[in-house]
Amino acid sequence: MTARVMWDERYTSYDFGPGHPMHPCRLDLTHRLSQELGLLDHDDVDVVPVTAATEQDLLTVHTPDLIEAVKAAAQDPSLATGRHGLGTDDTPAFPGMHEASLLAVGGTLAACNAVWDGEVERAVNIAGGLHHAMPEKASGFCVYNDIAVGIQRLLDRGARRVVYLDLDVHHGDGVERCFWNDDRVMTISIHETGRALFPGTGFPGDTGGPKAQDTAVNVALPPGTGDEGWLRAYQAVVPTIVRAFRPEILISQHGCDCHFADPLAHLAVSMDAMAVEYQWVRELADQEAGGRWVSLGGGGYELVDVVPRAWTHLIGVATGRPVDPTLPTPPQWRRYVEDTFDRQAPAAMGDREGRPIRFGRWEDGYEPEDPVDSAIMATRRAVFPGWGLDPYFD
Repeated sequence: MTARVMWDERYTSYDFGPGHPMHPCRLDLTHRLSQELGLLDHDDVDVVPVTAATEQDLLTVHTPDLIEAVKAAAQDPSLATGRHGLGTDDTPAFPGMHEASLLAVGGTLAACNAVWDGEVERAVNIAGGLHHAMPEKASGFCVYNDIAVGIQRLLDRGARRVVYLDLDVHHGDGVERCFWNDDRVMTISIHETGRALFPGTGFPGDTGGPKAQDTAVNVALPPGTGDEGWLRAYQAVVPTIVRAFRPEILISQHGCDCHFADPLAHLAVSMDAMAVEYQWVRELADQEAGGRWVSLGGGGYELVDVVPRAWTHLIGVATGRPVDPTLPTPPQWRRYVEDTFDRQAPAAMGDREGRPIRFGRWEDGYEPEDPVDSAIMATRRAVFPGWGLDPYFD
């Protein structure tokens, strides 16, 4: 098998209830769209059901107190009153939340194991990517941190250099916290600045603990950054710093809340730009990590127009069959959306109707007055010298 897609209908049990931004329909719609486009119907693509993680798996990252609190809240949500981050507006308790969260973690663990063992080159878990959960508390819609548990599994199995790349609009704070002082893991996060958005962290000067200096890389973009600036930020930082680190495996989180239609953030990225960047991440894994790539979901709160298309593009890239953004969405999928949600479905897989995205590469020149370039340079100045790189020219 070339690629593995983790899927289980029980993923939709991760449900904070009516009105919460992170509705599980986004997962179901993604799976349906991928099926209708035929991405899952190939001999070299393995669609695998999920085995729930165990409490022992969680304990490699999370505290026993958090796990016990989640289990209690899963039995009686009224017991969650804000302690351990449970019972808040962001992360309300719901019946069965412990069991539902174990499925997301189990999917990411299985994806990491399969790629590390060489069973497949690439694996996708769209229900993963819960990057805000901390060792001792739930946070930002995330109960357990499946990413950190997956990375810790890789380290426990002998991995010496793991790159974690976070492309969610929010800073990947939970994963960074878990590996802040571990020089075996480089965390890279490209996000809207914490001065304007939750969780209020992830600034260029945050570069890792004393035993892992320059292994936390944060690009904090100004509100309103669009396709050109977002892609430029990636190209100006990610390939160079990853090449210097020389990873054995690449884990990436693909929250699609950087899209211009997302209701919770302020970037202005199109579906087409996200599809381009997914392809770049795959190429990066091929060039710098021996092809070993685990890709995960994450944020994304425009549930119908954005998330299903974005993660279907991700599945297409991971399975070796990228979807053309000008391709019409399948009629049967559109009818399902219209019948289920009483709204018109997006007509095409992209937003730009084939118009090219023009962005200047860093080697063509740095514009200090440009807010995006200023943000990029702040990151390069903070971490590049520690790797023997020139912030201006490398």
